[in-house]
Amino acid sequence: MNDPTLRAVRAASASRRLRIGFSAALLAGAAIYSAGVFLRESDAFSPLVDGFLSQLTEWLPAAVCWFMALRRRGRGPELALVAGALSCQAAGDTYYMVLSATGQVVPVPSPADIGYIGFYILFLAALWSIVRRRLASMAWPVVLDGIVGGLGAAAVLAVLMDPVMAEIMSSGQRSATAVIGAVYPLLDLLLAATVLGIAATPGRVLGRGWILLVTGLLLYTAADVVYIDLQLRGLYAVGTPLDLAWAVGTALIGCWAAFHGTPRRRSLRDVSCVPVQAVPGLATLAGLGVLLLGTQVHIMLLAVVLAGLTLASAALPLVFRQRIRLLDATRQARTDELTGLPNRRALYSDVPGRLADVHRSSAVLLLDLDKFKEVNDGLGHHVGDELLKHVAARLVGTLRPEDFLARMGGDEFLVHLADCGPRAAETVALALRDALGEAFDLGGVVVQVNASIGIASFPEHGTELGLLMRKADMAMYAAKSTRSGHALYTGVTGGPGKTHFHSVQSLNEALSQGQLVLHFQPKLELGTGQVRGVEALVRWDHPTLGLLQPDAFLDRFEEAGLMPALTEIVLGAALDQAARWEAQKLGMSVAVNLSARSIMDSRLPAKVAAMADARGLPASVLVVEITEDVLVADRARATAVLAALRSMGVKIAVDDFGKGFSSLSYLRELPLDELKLDKSFIFTMLDDARATALVVSTIDLAHSLGFEMTAEGVESEEVYRALADFGCDLAQGYFISRPVPAGELTAWLASRGSDEIAGFAIATDVDFAGSARP
Repeated sequence: MNDPTLRAVRAASASRRLRIGFSAALLAGAAIYSAGVFLRESDAFSPLVDGFLSQLTEWLPAAVCWFMALRRRGRGPELALVAGALSCQAAGDTYYMVLSATGQVVPVPSPADIGYIGFYILFLAALWSIVRRRLASMAWPVVLDGIVGGLGAAAVLAVLMDPVMAEIMSSGQRSATAVIGAVYPLLDLLLAATVLGIAATPGRVLGRGWILLVTGLLLYTAADVVYIDLQLRGLYAVGTPLDLAWAVGTALIGCWAAFHGTPRRRSLRDVSCVPVQAVPGLATLAGLGVLLLGTQVHIMLLAVVLAGLTLASAALPLVFRQRIRLLDATRQARTDELTGLPNRRALYSDVPGRLADVHRSSAVLLLDLDKFKEVNDGLGHHVGDELLKHVAARLVGTLRPEDFLARMGGDEFLVHLADCGPRAAETVALALRDALGEAFDLGGVVVQVNASIGIASFPEHGTELGLLMRKADMAMYAAKSTRSGHALYTGVTGGPGKTHFHSVQSLNEALSQGQLVLHFQPKLELGTGQVRGVEALVRWDHPTLGLLQPDAFLDRFEEAGLMPALTEIVLGAALDQAARWEAQKLGMSVAVNLSARSIMDSRLPAKVAAMADARGLPASVLVVEITEDVLVADRARATAVLAALRSMGVKIAVDDFGKGFSSLSYLRELPLDELKLDKSFIFTMLDDARATALVVSTIDLAHSLGFEMTAEGVESEEVYRALADFGCDLAQGYFISRPVPAGELTAWLASRGSDEIAGFAIATDVDFAGSARP
């Protein structure tokens, strides 16, 4: 895992611990206050319980909300509005508590009423802010169900509040007192109806932890209604169990704020199991019930009006509901569920029509996020999903309204630019990469990504969508391999004979049609001149391009996710050749250079054993070669796999030793047998005293640890003799032999004499590090 990803993982872990800590503190505060209320010895005002603890349960949730709002500034005002609402409530209660503690009568109206009413106004504004941002992605039937559910709930609540309202209006109090007394039940009614309406809407409109917010608000409003009734009858007293409802309600709201905006893992619970007609059906029954009740007893006019609106909202659209749902189903079938962009179905339906006008040039851009797999594996798929949403939003904000943007799947997006030539398309590609260059803040997790973009131009590169997409795909992988950011399709990418682009189809053909072959290069024992091993290097016998070196195609196999298949084929071919040499009484053993992905596969030892058994070979025929950079990813897992291989008799060698930058501590920790000194030291050894010192000291280091030392890249007799003088064990390079096919190698061995073939080892080098020798 690279440093930015590691830092992001640590930041996510710290953020999660902070949110859990806030929630625990809020619930603990409510629990302590509850214990104080139940354990108090008298009904007299208690400075500890009714003063400090009561205020703690008010101000602590407000403080948590303010803290989270500041962390998420610029990404929606709902947390700031909730923090303001709780602060208003706390300020009103503080004023009320001070007067109660000093034995003064709280006037009506009072400054506390300003704080209480402010709570309702700000909280309703917060709910509207949350819902408003989700309306664009919600289908009309869903929105309609929420409205109907809210109206039905409001009608029922109005009936329940009718006795309270009737008592307020008939109490004969002064007009200001009557108005204030009537405002609170109405605001409670509005808030409860809004919350129930949102809760009735399929989906998670309120985000993660929505049940905490709904429960907290319903507790709050229920406590308000009971309080109003008790206050009218002169029965309310501070410090009763009723106060616990407010304390627990505000604590739950604070817990919701602590987790609001964090990416969440999708689960089966996200799929609504409520029948489609359940919400409008229940709301209709509620509205009819209220109207029927009105024919038997007196209920306030507001309840009748709400019931009538419920029936109208539920009944009138029934005629069109099925048509609306059909249209919405069609829209959803053409829309990517995660990002809201057009999907593949919409792409193949709409873009051919956009290409129909052959007199207008246009361009197809294929965009793929770099190292997106690291985000998914390191931070979790829920963070990856959240990142894709933000990426889609930035792409939409960069493109013109007339451009077409679709998500192909995974981390791939396709753009069709109308009236756009090749150069203008490159300019757009640069703008898209710049838009994605700024870090993404995903609710406490900061992620930095780049993108590679391939461009195919219409009609220069084709007139059919499928052909343009294939060529854009080829250009995109060329941009990845050269790290240029974007590339315009040219047919061939990179320098002559080096980085010719290969489509995924051609890579699969290479695997399935036997186009991958092995060439072998011998290793000599410097002390005796005997052949001690052979390194086998993979080549691609391309049907049109001829024999390709590893650096012309290995990166492409890695990008396409086909390296495991290539590794298995090369390993099988090496073992097959070893079996043939075994049949010729040459006594060969085999070593395979493994990729990082293979090293991390705990099933590798069993696979190796099975492949060797199938060919009648012992597992000890293998010598596994690894590179230093493989060990950086996950040393613990690599050590376990290598130890399992070594316990089977397989030898372990480090290839290209000294080329990487990893710690030497792995020489002590890993089960190793051989070090292969990188050829860059050998090339300069005779001309650079410092290089000579490094070679000599590395040979001594290997011997002191019980390892054999092999020198790569030996291309002259002088270097060969110098290495022998330095005490190096083995050497390979052009001075000894170039890599040759197996038949030529067998003839070469025969020409040296059978007495020099004892102890022969074959090293299979697929060169996963991207610096293959020719």
